[in-house]
Amino acid sequence: MITTDRRDLNDRFIEVFQILEDRGEIIKNDRNGRGLGDFAKRILNNRSYGHIIRAYLNAEDKRCINYEQARRVCSEYGVNTSYLLEGNGTPFGMELPSASDADGEDVKQNILFTSTEAFAGASVDADSFIKEEQQFFSLPDLFGDGYVAFPINGNSMEPVINDGDVIICRQIAGVHEIKENKIYAVRSKGSLWVKYVQPVKDKKGRVHSLKLISANYLEHDPWTEEVDKNTRLYEVQRRISEL
Repeated sequence: MITTDRRDLNDRFIEVFQILEDRGEIIKNDRNGRGLGDFAKRILNNRSYGHIIRAYLNAEDKRCINYEQARRVCSEYGVNTSYLLEGNGTPFGMELPSASDADGEDVKQNILFTSTEAFAGASVDADSFIKEEQQFFSLPDLFGDGYVAFPINGNSMEPVINDGDVIICRQIAGVHEIKENKIYAVRSKGSLWVKYVQPVKDKKGRVHSLKLISANYLEHDPWTEEVDKNTRLYEVQRRISEL
């Protein structure tokens, strides 16, 4: 009998697999090293076990990935081990410093305030945030972990977001979670953009690029940015403006 924790593990595996497909790291029918057989070889040590991977991906099937195989997924594809094995944090992306309870306060300080440059330059395993003093704050209606705030430089999103505003973001799992008419911070290749985002798909429906659109479209033309394994998206949750 499959235990509840194994079912939960398999559900997280399905989510992670979908993200890897979105990024193009897995293409089921590919013959150039990214196909389902290649994935089975790396995780199950046998290229012919693609049918087992398909069983894991079928929520109705009784077969589930085990913890040893899940650890291989983390090792081979850079998945957050804490997330896949235990459900903590996010599937990919940087690990934000943990918020701690403020001295003498009952409210948990759960939003990390950082510089734009530190946020843009942080890679999955880097310690960019450690290099600057960590400051946390909270808002009454934003609960949980994983929030990061940083100041806006420039007028490309005016009048929706102004130069000098501070925005609060939270990471989404992957490009499949992009919502229409929402603003995202897009972090890729050491750069950071805050834009309206539209996914650009190929003939097979895979997102290969993002169209980045400024609110101030009269001064800033839209452009497309290629999606790769290091692309991260953070949905803008709040804007804080100087009164």
